[in-house]
Amino acid sequence: MFFVEVILPLSLAKTFTYRVSEAEFHFIKIGMRVAVPFGKSKIYTALVIDMHQNEPSLYDAKEIHQILDERPIATETQIKHWLWIANYYMCGIGDVYRGAFPTGLLLESETMISRKPEVLVNDSELSDDEFLIYEALHHQNSLKIQEIISILNKKNILPVLQKLMEKDIIVLEEEIKESYKPKLVRYVKLHSKYESDNGLTELLEVLKSANKQKEVVLAYFQLSASEKKPITVKKLTEVSNSTSTIVKTLIEKEIFEEYYLQHDRVSFDGKASEKQLHLSEAQEKAFNEIKNSLLQKEVCLLHGVTSSGKTEIYIKLIEEYLETGKQVLYLLPEIALTTQLVSRLRNHFGDKVAVFHSKYSNNERVEVWKQTLENSDKAQIVIGARSALFLPFNNLGLLIVDEEHEQTFKQTDPAPRYHARDSAIVLANFHQAKVLLGSATPSIETYFNTQIEKFGLVTITERYNNVRMPEVLLVDLKDKHFRKRMTGHFSDLLIEEIAEALSLGEQVILFQNRRGYSPIIECMTCGHVPHCQQCDVSLTFHKNKNQLRCHYCGYSIAKPTHCHSCSSIDLTTKGFGTEQIEQELVSLFPKAKTGRMDQDTTRGKFGFEKIIDSFKNREIDILVGTQMLAKGLDFDNVSLVGIMNADNMLHHPDFRAFERSFQMMTQVAGRAGRSEKQGKVVIQTYNPNHNTIQQVTTHNYIGMYKEQLYDRQIYKYPPYFRIIKLTLKHKDFEKLKEGSMWLYQVLSQNLTMPVLGPEEPAISRIRNEYIRTILIKIPQNLHLGNTKKTIQKMLNSFEAVAQYRAIKVIANVDFY
Repeated sequence: MFFVEVILPLSLAKTFTYRVSEAEFHFIKIGMRVAVPFGKSKIYTALVIDMHQNEPSLYDAKEIHQILDERPIATETQIKHWLWIANYYMCGIGDVYRGAFPTGLLLESETMISRKPEVLVNDSELSDDEFLIYEALHHQNSLKIQEIISILNKKNILPVLQKLMEKDIIVLEEEIKESYKPKLVRYVKLHSKYESDNGLTELLEVLKSANKQKEVVLAYFQLSASEKKPITVKKLTEVSNSTSTIVKTLIEKEIFEEYYLQHDRVSFDGKASEKQLHLSEAQEKAFNEIKNSLLQKEVCLLHGVTSSGKTEIYIKLIEEYLETGKQVLYLLPEIALTTQLVSRLRNHFGDKVAVFHSKYSNNERVEVWKQTLENSDKAQIVIGARSALFLPFNNLGLLIVDEEHEQTFKQTDPAPRYHARDSAIVLANFHQAKVLLGSATPSIETYFNTQIEKFGLVTITERYNNVRMPEVLLVDLKDKHFRKRMTGHFSDLLIEEIAEALSLGEQVILFQNRRGYSPIIECMTCGHVPHCQQCDVSLTFHKNKNQLRCHYCGYSIAKPTHCHSCSSIDLTTKGFGTEQIEQELVSLFPKAKTGRMDQDTTRGKFGFEKIIDSFKNREIDILVGTQMLAKGLDFDNVSLVGIMNADNMLHHPDFRAFERSFQMMTQVAGRAGRSEKQGKVVIQTYNPNHNTIQQVTTHNYIGMYKEQLYDRQIYKYPPYFRIIKLTLKHKDFEKLKEGSMWLYQVLSQNLTMPVLGPEEPAISRIRNEYIRTILIKIPQNLHLGNTKKTIQKMLNSFEAVAQYRAIKVIANVDFY
C-alpha cells in the first residue's frame, strides 16, 4: 500500500492522505500537483508534501485521479515556509497554498466558465453535450463546473470543456484583459538616400524654391548637431516655427522618414545600460556600513530620510549578489511603486528583472513562477508586492523590503493574514539569505529591534546631492475659517503657494486620505443620513457616477433627490474626498490640468501606469490622491505638497494612529523638492500644536519614537506585547453577543495575560454580519507558540459547542 500526503486549496488546517499505485509512488516527488477527488463529487488540484506507507486510521484513503506535473512545481523550502506561516498566523495550510499559487495552476470544480462574446459559432459543428453547455451560457453569463455536471448529468465533463476551449468558444473566467495603448511619440530622421555627401547637394537642389521646407530641414540639421538624440516632430516644429503639415509634406516627398517610439513606459530593448552608478559620499558610507552589518547580523535596517537615494544603494547591493549567482527578492508595499521602480531596475539590469503582483494576468504570473523555479536568468531579480514572497526560489541570497513600515505589507483578508516583512525574515533564514529593510520612517517594532541589537542599523541623515529637506508650513484651519480666508477646502496660503508653483511650471501634489466626493449626505430638515443596508456605515457620495456607495460591500444607490425619511429636498454634503478637491481645483485653477489617483481611478491592470506616466511626462500639473501617493514615488518636478486635512488620520481609534500619521505625513512631504530646489509642504490642520504634527514639521523621528514607546509600555502594546485579535461574526446579534461572552470568559480564565473584550468595533456590521472583537495581549517573556496552542484549544472547544458552531472566528496574529 502506497500513500501520498497532500494539501488541498481549501481553508482546512490538516493535510489529507490518498492512495497511489507503486509505479506512481516511485514517479511522484514532493512539490508535484495531483488531481484528487474530495467530498462527494468535487475535484481539486492538490500539492504533494509527503510520501509514506502508513494507512490512515480514521478514513479509507481514496485514489488520486491523475498526476498533473512531470517534475515538482514547488520547492521543499517553500513548503516548509508555508507550514511556518500556517502555524504562526493560526490559519489552515490550505489557505496558504491557495494564497500562494497563481490561480492558473489551481483548477477546481468551483472554477467559473464563461462564453467568449465576440465568437460566432456554427451550431451544427457542436456535439449534443457541447451544444447544451453553449445554450446554457446564453441564458447565464457564467457557470460553475459543478453546475455543468448537473446540466449534462455526467461526472466526467472535463473532456467536453477541453473541446470547447480548443474551439475557442468558452474561457475560464479569471481576469478581464485590458488593452493599454502605450504612449507613442512621432520622430523624424533624414531619408537614407540623402545621407551621403553629395546627397546634401541633391537635397538643396530639391528644396530650391520651397523656402519654408528648407527652413525645417536646416532646423533639423541644427538640432541633430546640438543634441545627439532622436528628434521628435513636436520639437522640430517648435524650433523651426513651422507646422506639422510642412513636416508631413517633407515625409511625402521622401526627404524625411517618420518613425514612432514608445515613450517613458518600461521602454526596454533587452540591453542593460553600460552606465556605472556613482554613489554620493553619504551613500557610499552607508553602503559599506550595510555590508559590514550583514556580515554579523541577518537583518539590517537602512533608515534614510526621504529622497536620500536608498534605491541606488539597493541597486549597488543587488549587483554584488548577482555576481555570486544568487537570486534577489525586492518587496514593495504598493503596486504603484513597482511600476516606477521596474523601469529603473530594467535600465540597469536588463532582462534579469521579473515582476509579480496581483494586477498581472494569470498567464504572466505562471510564467514568472516557472522562471523563478528554474532559476532562469529572466528572474534573477524579482520585484513584487507581498505575494511575491511565495515564489519557488532556489537560490535566494538577498531580500530587500522597501518602505518596511507600510501597513499594506500585512494581509487583512482572506487568510493567510501574514505580514510580508516578518515572513520575509523567516524565509531568508530558511535560505541562509540576508535581509535589508529600508524606510525613512521605520515602524516602531523594527526600530526597537535595532536598539536591542537584534537588527543592524545604518542611518543617512542628508538628502541626495545635499538638497535641503522641504520647508513645512502649518495652516490653522480654525483661524482661517474664523477670518473667512477659506475658499472651499483651500486656505488662502495654499492657494497662493499652488499659484506660485504653477507659474514657475512646477507640479503640485495634494493629499486627502479619502476617496469619493463626500462621506456623508445629510438632510437639513430631519438630520437623516443614508446608510448602507448591509453595513453599519454611511454611504459615500461619488459625484462623477452620481451615486452613493458603500466602501465596505460595494452596495450603491442613485443619489437621492429628497430625504428618504421626511421627503425634504434640503440635502447637503458633509466632509470631503479626493473627488471634491479635484472639482474645486478646476474652478480655482481653470488652466491647470488636474489628475486624481485613488482606488476609483486605478482599477485596471495599467491604472497606475497611466496616471504616473502622465504626471511624470508633465501632462498633469496638480495630482490629487489618497495614500497611494505617499509611498516612495519619485517625481523631480514637484515643488509643493499640500495635506488637505491632517486631523482625520490622527483621530483614528487605533493605538498606531500617531505613528501612522507621522509616517504618512513625512512620506507625503518627502515627495516635494527632490531635485535642486527646496520643496514646500503645506499642512492644513485644526490642531497645529499637536505633538505629532510638530514632530513632522521638525522631521523629528526619534522624538516620535521615544514618545510612542513610552505610551506602548504603559498600555501594554507592541513591541512589549504581542497582540492576537479574534474577530467573531454572525448574522444574529443576540447569538453573537452570547457566544463572544462565552469565549471571552474561557480565555480570561485560562490565560494569565490581559484579555480585552468582547468589544463592538467602530463599524459593527459589515455585509449583514455583526462583529465583536477580543484582544489578547501576550507579554514578550512568554512562549508565543505555547500560548497559541492554548488559544487554539479554546477555539476548538468553542466550535464544539453546538449553538456556537455557526459563529465565524477569525484569528489575526500581530494584527497591526
